[in-house]
Amino acid sequence: MPRLSRRRRNGYPTTAARQNSAARRNDRPPWTRLAGWLNRNRRLVAALLLCAAAAMAVQQLTPAPLSTVTAVAAARDLPAGSAVTAADLARIQVPPGMVADGSLQDDAAAAGRQLAVPLRKGQLLTDAQLLGPGLLAGTPPGSAAVPLRMADAASIQLVSPGQLVNVVLTSANGFDQQGPSEVLAAAVPVLWTSNTGGQSGQWLGSAENDGLIVVAATADHSVRLAGASTQGRLFFVLVGPP
Repeated sequence: MPRLSRRRRNGYPTTAARQNSAARRNDRPPWTRLAGWLNRNRRLVAALLLCAAAAMAVQQLTPAPLSTVTAVAAARDLPAGSAVTAADLARIQVPPGMVADGSLQDDAAAAGRQLAVPLRKGQLLTDAQLLGPGLLAGTPPGSAAVPLRMADAASIQLVSPGQLVNVVLTSANGFDQQGPSEVLAAAVPVLWTSNTGGQSGQWLGSAENDGLIVVAATADHSVRLAGASTQGRLFFVLVGPP
């Protein structure tokens, strides 16, 4: 039987051959060994580089998480003049930049109060949208919310909150009695009307709302407007910004 080679037995390197081969590899410079490893594992290296590039791209394209705050929004479409209940509102998380001054963070602060304007589902609620002191948000210091009952209740359909009006008092009855007209307040903003809030509300029934509007008046104007309906008939004239 022929003698087997010292380097190979049954087609496999001997232990001494393997040790000599490992020793020769260790004698090579590190960069040579690295180049050899890269050459033998080209596909693995290419796959690792592609994964790293994809991870960097995803990191660059993914926006950083935004901080949020709690705000109160309408849970459904709400008509103006309706009394707000807890079921009408929802707490949502929004970016701080979406929260305006006067925004409500607690739905309990709005429960039972009357809306001055209609709200769409998801619209954030502020104190200026509620009938009461919040209606005067942004008005000059000393302003007052003055309710006025117009002689022509149907004319309320022509005006909406935010419009400017001249409030006119006349003693004429429109038939046989004539009298002078006087402008009691000029270019006052309308805060609320019975046309948009005629449903039964927190204070007044729907019948008592007929022909009623609320305007923001200065201290001087509020004195002249208070009780003006007892002196004659009140009308309004739509005007533009001064």
